Amino acid sequence: MDAIQLNAIAIDPRNSNLFAVGGMEEYARLYDIRRFQGEGLNGFTRAADHFCPPHLIGNEDVGITGLAFSEQSELLVSYNDEFIYLFTPGMGLGSNPIPSSPISKSPVSKSESSSSPKDENEHSVSLVYKGHKNCETVKGVNFFGPRSEYVVSGSDCGRIFIWRKKGGELIRVMEADRHVVNCIEPHPHIPVLASSGIESDIKVWTSKAAERATLPENIELVCLTVPLTSI
Repeated sequence: MDAIQLNAIAIDPRNSNLFAVGGMEEYARLYDIRRFQGEGLNGFTRAADHFCPPHLIGNEDVGITGLAFSEQSELLVSYNDEFIYLFTPGMGLGSNPIPSSPISKSPVSKSESSSSPKDENEHSVSLVYKGHKNCETVKGVNFFGPRSEYVVSGSDCGRIFIWRKKGGELIRVMEADRHVVNCIEPHPHIPVLASSGIESDIKVWTSKAAERATLPENIELVCLTVPLTSI
């Protein structure tokens, strides 16, 4: 296996033997340290499981910039020039995933194209989180809330994006940096977030609003076409 640049690593909080890594390829790889045998790297040459949205398999232009585990062992994967995806443990492709080549479009018979519920579950993606822009830098991703109820990420437009984990609804957008927001880190016990980006300072956020904030209009178009400094 060729060496690739790794950008992210995350440990499962419910099982410290499991950790995921992601880098400049389409797969998030899950490893089990209990499989390590002897010295050297031979014990880690094959991951225990792989995660990837079906439409990105074989795409050489994408890479993973951020990973995070929830308290329920769900795995968040943030792709550059793409979106954020949520995987449950049952959605893995196994230790020997589909080869990194475009999915065949050759015609198949009805019997060949039919699949069991297990196969459909293994190749499905439950939720996707959209609206942010992840192109210019290596951005992390994280869960937020005592039960990982929310998903948070930075963006090239200098904002923090917050989605409801269940359903993928975008519920909050906050201006946080004049350029790019790269890192979002939640407090382990209280509703506080820390963010950092291209600027030299670190910002700490807490909930104090008396009324619910509204989303900017056409936020997707704003993030893709309008620099933050011109708003």
